Amino acid sequence: MLGTIASGLSVPWGIAFLPDGSALVTERDTGRVLHLTGSGTAWRSTTVGIVPEHSTTGGEGGLLGIAVSPAYARNHRVFLYVSTTRDNRVVTARLVAGRLGATHPILTGIPTGVHHDGGRLAFGPDGYLYVSTGESGVPSLAQDKTSLGGKILRITESGSAAPGNPWHSPVWSYGHRNVQGLVFDAAGRLWASEFGDREFDELNRIRKGRDYGWPDVQGRSSDPRFTNPAVEWPTEQASPSGLALAAGSFWLAALRGERLWRVPVHGASVGKPRAYFIGTYGRMRTVTRAPDGYLWVTTSNRDGRGDPAKSDDRILLVRP
Repeated sequence: MLGTIASGLSVPWGIAFLPDGSALVTERDTGRVLHLTGSGTAWRSTTVGIVPEHSTTGGEGGLLGIAVSPAYARNHRVFLYVSTTRDNRVVTARLVAGRLGATHPILTGIPTGVHHDGGRLAFGPDGYLYVSTGESGVPSLAQDKTSLGGKILRITESGSAAPGNPWHSPVWSYGHRNVQGLVFDAAGRLWASEFGDREFDELNRIRKGRDYGWPDVQGRSSDPRFTNPAVEWPTEQASPSGLALAAGSFWLAALRGERLWRVPVHGASVGKPRAYFIGTYGRMRTVTRAPDGYLWVTTSNRDGRGDPAKSDDRILLVRP
């Protein structure tokens, strides 16, 4: 660990980097969007806006993921995943002159609940926005292809189903319990981290139209209907949220496991996982590769389930 980028935060959840190397950070419970500028471990944080729709519901929802348009230099658009009193949704806003403008919904009706709200956003190399959702505590939604819950979605910047989706809807893959990590590898393959239920958490390679098994199975299965995970962990060692790719490995931030997992990757194959910082910083929520190649890792000790230190929550700078 190289140092601390920011401290005294309130459940930092999403991180997205702008073309100039600065970063936008969301806080789950406050609804704030922060702008971090600086270098090394010397960063300054300012609030650029508060997303008015956000509702914490006393659980896992709130202001969650954030992504920057691939055409940001031209359109200044950012995308946010937010829980409201009625649903989870994806909204967009323009960041101009250091202020976040009015939000506009592009995809609504994602099921919301006290638990399992998903929330990660990532633009793919195809230019489309990938959205991870949870089944909101209703396991049957994960197998219902007409529901947006328990899925990975693929949409355009206007919120419509992206061309080539398997059912001409936003749904890209299904059978997920609660996906909170998305990353693309150098070959454009999509990978996701997923919370299990008392048995196994998963790292999955995501493919179009595949069924990842929940609620019928957790972890690996001999049932040919379901796609097996690339890696599985006992839930007490993981509860993986954020997912990044750096220095030839996947990195997964673990909440219940209070550690950072490293999984070597060779093409479409993965190696043996190794854990770092076990219990040192408490619950770890998000891990993101910064433009300089280092990792930004957020703690999540003020989310109601941790034991916060005086400086929590923090964004840590880690050499991969």
